[in-house]
Amino acid sequence: MRFKIYQSSNYKIFSAFGFALPAIVCDFSSSEGNFLPMAPWVAPIVREGTFDPTLIDAIYKKQNITIATTVFALGKYTQFLKNFLESAEQNYFVGFRVHYYVFTDLPELVPAVKLGEDHHLTVLTVASSNRWQEISLRRMERLEKLIESQLVNEADYVFSLDVDTKFYGRWGAESLGRLVGAIHPWYYKTHHDWFPYERRPESQAYIPYSEGDYYYGGAVIGGLLKDVYQLAKTCKERLDIDAAKSIEAAWQEESHLNKYFLYNKPSKLLSPEYLWDDIKSKPQEIKIIRFSHVNKNYYEVRPNP
Repeated sequence: MRFKIYQSSNYKIFSAFGFALPAIVCDFSSSEGNFLPMAPWVAPIVREGTFDPTLIDAIYKKQNITIATTVFALGKYTQFLKNFLESAEQNYFVGFRVHYYVFTDLPELVPAVKLGEDHHLTVLTVASSNRWQEISLRRMERLEKLIESQLVNEADYVFSLDVDTKFYGRWGAESLGRLVGAIHPWYYKTHHDWFPYERRPESQAYIPYSEGDYYYGGAVIGGLLKDVYQLAKTCKERLDIDAAKSIEAAWQEESHLNKYFLYNKPSKLLSPEYLWDDIKSKPQEIKIIRFSHVNKNYYEVRPNP
């Protein structure tokens, strides 16, 4: 069986043996180019066909767990809440205890969505922001404080998800793990030298061109409370160090997330099925789209360019 990284003619082809590979590895002996089932550090890559949904849900339901889920809906991003919540109620941890925490500066615009049994929603009012970058930068701080002050007594796992998204398919217990990252849909066929990592050495998010494995999307962060707390705390501290030097990483908290995951490997990776983009066509290797960013005009929803 032949294994290699899918690359354009501009990139090298790397052997699958002898060292940790810097991107998704596919089997190109088949016409479909299937993903391998795990990362080089033996963390599973979750995709269609790698789990039995009935079995894995049954295992976790016996543990009587609660999944906290945070979303940030500030300014015009409140318009995405209805689709997010309604589609989540059809697909996201159906049959489990779920508690949504909605951070917003416009609590009166949070829609009244009918929630399933054992599903709850709490609205947390926060200050408005004049920059979308600031909203992104504050996410880790707010996640850290929420876990510390409230979730520690209320939940077992936590996911932090982007609100300008929609669920199209099942998202269940197969996604649970100690620390969970989602592979970015635009970079899973790309060599790490082409990832949009922060490349300035003066930033705490700096990753040199010689390093990297996957590029993770900031739209999905998940895991056990203590592990996500440590991630959020570390990223927040590094964001503060950068801010003190008037540095803003290339992709704000996503840049710091990728730096953290490079040296603190996630125990489970979600394939791009769990983080797609509606403007991107579905290729053959993606069997199902479960969760995706919706198409939108950024100039209309962001408070600044």
